[in-house]
Amino acid sequence: MTWWYAVGDLVAQGGNVLWVLFATCLLLWMLILERAWFLRVTWPRRAQNLVAAWGRRADRHSWRARKIRESLLCDASLTLHANLPLVKVLVALCPLLGLLGTVLGMISVFEVIAISGNDDAQAMARGVYRATIPTMAGLVVALTGLYFTVRLRQLALRRRSALRDAMPLESGAELS
Repeated sequence: MTWWYAVGDLVAQGGNVLWVLFATCLLLWMLILERAWFLRVTWPRRAQNLVAAWGRRADRHSWRARKIRESLLCDASLTLHANLPLVKVLVALCPLLGLLGTVLGMISVFEVIAISGNDDAQAMARGVYRATIPTMAGLVVALTGLYFTVRLRQLALRRRSALRDAMPLESGAELS
């Protein structure tokens, strides 16, 4: 439980914006883990069902069959990329929350200057220190989230491409 006290000390030093940043981080990682689970565990079964349904079709070369295939691939793409736009928004929001914490910390520095003048350098240093913690936390969360956002997007594109290849059109007709 010592880590919990360390987190509490960090939040006390960084201000209440860190709680908002923590909640944003928690939501971000829940969405990232959900997408990773979906792509690794759930999607292969769904893809097999789609390929099997396509294989059972008698007509796989007409204009209508191409449009049905295109519709299946579009639905699959939407399913594969679900929640990724929200993850991107949360990644972009984290540095902004860090900046909000910085602004609030600098306001406390200006309050110290207004109350005690320029004489209390230690109090000003505490305020500047308090202003940098949310910035650092926001950037760390955003950088880790950015990596996994790009990785999940690449995996989704690969899964869609593999599905497209597993659902061939007959008679040499190919969908552009």
